[in-house]
Amino acid sequence: MSYWLTFALALFLAVVATPLSILLAKRWGAIDYPGARRVHKHPIPRLGGVAIYVAFWLTAAVTQKWDQTLSGLFLGSSLILAVGIWDDVRGMRPLVKLIWQIAAAAILLFFGFSMDQISLPLVRSLSLGGLGLVLVVFWVVGLVNTVNISDGLDGLAAGICFEAALLLFWSASRIHQVPAAHWTLALAGAALGFLFFNFHPARVFMGDSGSMFMGYMIGGISIAGLLKTATILGLVFPLLVLGMPLADLTFAIVRRKLRGSPIASADRGHLHHRLLDAGLTQRQAVLLMYGISACFGLTAVLGATGYWVWAAALLVADFALLLVILFRRTAVLLAFSRRHSK
Repeated sequence: MSYWLTFALALFLAVVATPLSILLAKRWGAIDYPGARRVHKHPIPRLGGVAIYVAFWLTAAVTQKWDQTLSGLFLGSSLILAVGIWDDVRGMRPLVKLIWQIAAAAILLFFGFSMDQISLPLVRSLSLGGLGLVLVVFWVVGLVNTVNISDGLDGLAAGICFEAALLLFWSASRIHQVPAAHWTLALAGAALGFLFFNFHPARVFMGDSGSMFMGYMIGGISIAGLLKTATILGLVFPLLVLGMPLADLTFAIVRRKLRGSPIASADRGHLHHRLLDAGLTQRQAVLLMYGISACFGLTAVLGATGYWVWAAALLVADFALLLVILFRRTAVLLAFSRRHSK
């Protein structure tokens, strides 16, 4: 089947399945109510991840030959979806959720997923041995939580994953990894179909079931496709594509450690919170973050095609903008504190 048909089928299935996921969320009580950290004003169903999962796997079943790689991705992603559904419906402690994330990532090891070796600049090949198996788990769990942390505004996580999937499709097709190219297009189509219902004002959230599934599939597909090249670019490309949520996650960990708070604790210090505090509307904040994410993706493309100077310049500009956003509210609070301490 052609690439365009794969994309179109996933998009169509997501459009059909998302209203059904809304009904399922209402039936199971998976509703996100307004709160201190929430930016929405009305209760919204949060089981959209089920629609994304169904759209992706029905598309994969129809368009792709089922093999060991798909079996591993199916079992692992089904487990991560089940964990997400449980968390969306009944709640789950962060440590318990992390353990299940590790278990889902470890499933891939039994289906041939590994990072056996990597080619570095000035080094022909570096064998990773058993460390490669550990890196698989670390990689997938890291990307699961990277996408999960970006799910804070209407349409944000779905839009970022749509962009990431398209860029991963470009990379996979460029190195002739045809199955991985189809998988990334199926993921992009499912994300876009869901986004029709999730963009502001959202009628449904993807919930942890959706954000963890998307992160899991991006991590798993990048190992099965991009990392088969065994080059350092295979590692860097997915990281750059998700550069914005990765920066947000890193800053959140540092911020909480400096405050003496648990790493898994929630706060209002994320990128999207700071943009809203700066006076942007939800739509404006999401569109700006789409643009930043696209710039990170363009950086990866420039690097992959040999334009290293332009890639480095754009990467510096991206990080500079992120730092301005991340430190803006802190600077305002410090100024306010000094003014009232005089």
